[in-house]
Amino acid sequence: MSIVVTGATGHLGRLIVEALLRDGTNPAHIVAAGRAVEKLDDLAAKGVRVARIDYTDPASLAAAFEGASTLMLVSGSEVGQRFAQHSAAIDAAKAAGISRIVYTSAPAATTSALILAPEHKATEEYLEASGVPFTILRNGWYTENYVQAAQQGAATGVIAASVGEGTVSSASRADYADAAAAVLVSDGHDGAVYELSGDTAWGFAELAATVAELAGKEVTYSALTPEQHAETLTGFGLDEGTVGFVVALDGNIRDGLLGHTPGDLSRLIGRPTTPLKTTLAEALDAGV
Repeated sequence: MSIVVTGATGHLGRLIVEALLRDGTNPAHIVAAGRAVEKLDDLAAKGVRVARIDYTDPASLAAAFEGASTLMLVSGSEVGQRFAQHSAAIDAAKAAGISRIVYTSAPAATTSALILAPEHKATEEYLEASGVPFTILRNGWYTENYVQAAQQGAATGVIAASVGEGTVSSASRADYADAAAAVLVSDGHDGAVYELSGDTAWGFAELAATVAELAGKEVTYSALTPEQHAETLTGFGLDEGTVGFVVALDGNIRDGLLGHTPGDLSRLIGRPTTPLKTTLAEALDAGV
């Protein structure tokens, strides 16, 4: 019986597959599923089964899920289409006889005002109603989300945002992948909902100071109002929808929705989460 990992052609899905392999899962028991399967040739060479899936193509899901016991449903990246994609995967998993689904959701998805929460809330409710045993991993923010801001800060000396004094308890993608792998290969997680985040919440003044230390130059945090932020982003040529989304997300941070540190992530991976400085240093050194 195998573990199917969706989104394996993306950052998190691939890291989950790599974590499973590193920790001793038989490659023949892993199905790496995604759209751009040509990106998975190296995993196939290790014995991992590769499957092309398209959430709008039920036959592709049925073929990928056939004979599997567990589905690692990595949430989609297309805002506005996630619930349709997730529900299609859940339906296909149930039809294939999959006995367990692990899903990557969002922080406090069923109760939060987070702009990303509604699609995750709908998915969690659909998953619970499916009758398939499940585990929900409510992933917090990835430190990698701030690599571009770090690069811009290093280049310009300024990191600008409308988060006010809000904080972010981020962790590396690898931390979240390790947690998913740990849950996939161990018992006792049925019905569990884990609130995953980094051990420490940091503010944007700290982000700027960290980038300054890594870049060896002065970098400051410029606290913008939402209106100033929207005007700045519009000046960069971003469309109205993207501008509204980014400003709303900064508002969520300002309101304290991404700064919680319950400790579930470090407990699942059995070690402290990766510090902000470590992840940014690796990314900047690699020129990501």
